Amino acid sequence: MLETLMCALVTVLPDYLFRRYVQGKRIGHEITLFTMWYELRWGLTTCAILALTVITTLFYFHPASKTAASYFRTVTILPQLGGRVSEVYVKNNELVTAGQPIFRIEDFTQRAMVEAAHADIAQVQASLKVAQTDLAEAEAGIAGARAALDQSLEDLERNTTLRDEGSSAVRLAEIDRLENLVAEREAQLRAAESQRAAVVQQIEELIPAQLASANAQLDAALTELDKTVISAGVTGRVEQFGLQVGDFVSPLLRPAGILVPSHSGHNRFQVAFNQMAAQVIKPGMVGELGCMTKPFTVIPMVVVEVQDVIPSGQIRPSDELRDVQTNTNPGSILVYMEPLYKSMADDIPPGSNCLANVYTDNHERLEHEDLGFWKSATLHVIDTIGVVHAAGLRLRLILMPVNTLVLTGH
Repeated sequence: MLETLMCALVTVLPDYLFRRYVQGKRIGHEITLFTMWYELRWGLTTCAILALTVITTLFYFHPASKTAASYFRTVTILPQLGGRVSEVYVKNNELVTAGQPIFRIEDFTQRAMVEAAHADIAQVQASLKVAQTDLAEAEAGIAGARAALDQSLEDLERNTTLRDEGSSAVRLAEIDRLENLVAEREAQLRAAESQRAAVVQQIEELIPAQLASANAQLDAALTELDKTVISAGVTGRVEQFGLQVGDFVSPLLRPAGILVPSHSGHNRFQVAFNQMAAQVIKPGMVGELGCMTKPFTVIPMVVVEVQDVIPSGQIRPSDELRDVQTNTNPGSILVYMEPLYKSMADDIPPGSNCLANVYTDNHERLEHEDLGFWKSATLHVIDTIGVVHAAGLRLRLILMPVNTLVLTGH
């Protein structure tokens, strides 16, 4: 509408002034509702052509969108284990911090596992004390076997010396008996040393391994016990939380509620533009935004990112061939915008429905490039007509409360 009025000022109005003051034709006499189409044919035709050209140029180089929003993520409050709720620590719409407990489920089985793990550790520690006692007993047995062996060796050596000296007090049978006794005492010493080595290996290897296994079982049991307490993963506000003691929750079927992170969705807006704007919108372009949650306010924005794919072309592997003809929705270009100045959009709640414009700026090219007259003039015109879209955005924001509260039957 504004574009047509501006075009009429340079086409229809000069044509009328020529007919009125040069040809002397007056409204209501020579120019009527029925004859104006002929009398002002040049102005009307030129106005239509110029209006179409301006509107096409305007919407191509200064894209506008009615689908702008600040999306925010949510975190589903789910337990890692299924069970009945035993305690609830927070209320709906309450602000929680990261790590703060939200609710607890019944933990009888987990506590029994922890107690069993503690009992296994105590049993292993008791076996260590028993093994230390066995070690002392084995060392005492080694000392006794070595003393008995030394005694037997002394007796054998004394009798052997007497035999070598030719004494008749020594009998050969006695020497044989002592030799057998020494061999027996040596075997007893080796058996005692083997028993001590077995006890030492038990103390140094077997029991530590059993203790490590028992501690690992305790850690696993404590981990399972910790899973019964569901805590907030991020700082945010609890929503749709109506959990009561005795309710059954499950990680697959029964979520407890939703946690909305505090800083998610603020000062970042996602805007969908027509595919025709794919070659126009670039990061760094300046735009404007107006939201229903903050009427009569225009927020300067800047394009920070442009998604390089169109969501409607997404395909997921399946057992069915996809027919491109069925994809009737052409999809849109997703653009990420942020406020040009800090704190401009702090009071706009995430999820707000907004209007957005993006403006083409050729100032750098006009300043630093050597352009011809017609190209410079064209770029000046392209930059100038962006004012029309800016005015249109402000007009829509002014009329937004009227359309929403009055004309829509609110």
